Amino acid sequence: MRALIQRVSQASVTVDGSIVSSIGNGLLVLVGVRADDEGSDIDWLVRKIVNLRIFDDEEGVMNRSVLEVGGEILSVSQFTLMASCKKGNRPSYIHAAPGEISEPMYSKFCVALSQALGKPVGRGIFGADMKVNLLNDGPVTIWLDSKNPE
Repeated sequence: MRALIQRVSQASVTVDGSIVSSIGNGLLVLVGVRADDEGSDIDWLVRKIVNLRIFDDEEGVMNRSVLEVGGEILSVSQFTLMASCKKGNRPSYIHAAPGEISEPMYSKFCVALSQALGKPVGRGIFGADMKVNLLNDGPVTIWLDSKNPE
């Protein structure tokens, strides 16, 4: 699984002109699922996301997690995170899991993330044409890949 995490002051997802989910201070998490992902990938990502120390403490140092600041999380499924641009200029999505695998994995990820956060996690609508609006705070953007944990 791959996740692109952005620290935000606010974020929302709109589908067909209606806001389906929005958050204030917290994290926007874009999530891509590989065909070979399993529960351990979810566990690793969730643990990393809720414990990343990317929020400022009282001295202005990034030393607090979303848990510590009481932040919110908005999770959006995004298969394009699995793009391979090795060959040519058209991205290949051969590593992206098909919907019948990725939709339940995304749902399990959101449930696990909500449990770890201790509150509901906002979601986009899987497979929908979504418009994501965000105010990136910092900007702070972090890339995580469960198959390549750095």
